[in-house]
Amino acid sequence: MSDFQKTLEEVMGEFSCQTGTIHRAEGKVLHLVAHAGVPEFLLDKVSVIPFGKGIAGAAAESREPVELCNLQQDLGGVAKEDARKTGVSGSIAVPVFSESGEVIGTLGIGKVTPYEFTAEEKGRLGEIAVKLAGMFG
Repeated sequence: MSDFQKTLEEVMGEFSCQTGTIHRAEGKVLHLVAHAGVPEFLLDKVSVIPFGKGIAGAAAESREPVELCNLQQDLGGVAKEDARKTGVSGSIAVPVFSESGEVIGTLGIGKVTPYEFTAEEKGRLGEIAVKLAGMFG
């Protein structure tokens, strides 16, 4: 198991989430490096994501966490229709920054129930993103 996969599964456990992804940025495109709970038929759609597209791409482009409280009811103008096929409702993606402040990846997690992440949880995800940045090396 890769370090990315291990970290992702730890984060999912900490936040009681059923899905998760970690993407690495190459230019203005995100490439999937770890995933859990993502249906097999959606992997091709989440394996390469341009900045600005979907939840992870929006987090990378905006340089801010992007959250959808109930993905099954509202795509928030960010998520793609296929995102509903994950069965996830409450989801969040946070950018991962290099020491120089460049977006080098994203971390995304989701729950099958509607959920709004607290400021404390968002702060914790930011701390985890700093740890991930060191792993991107």
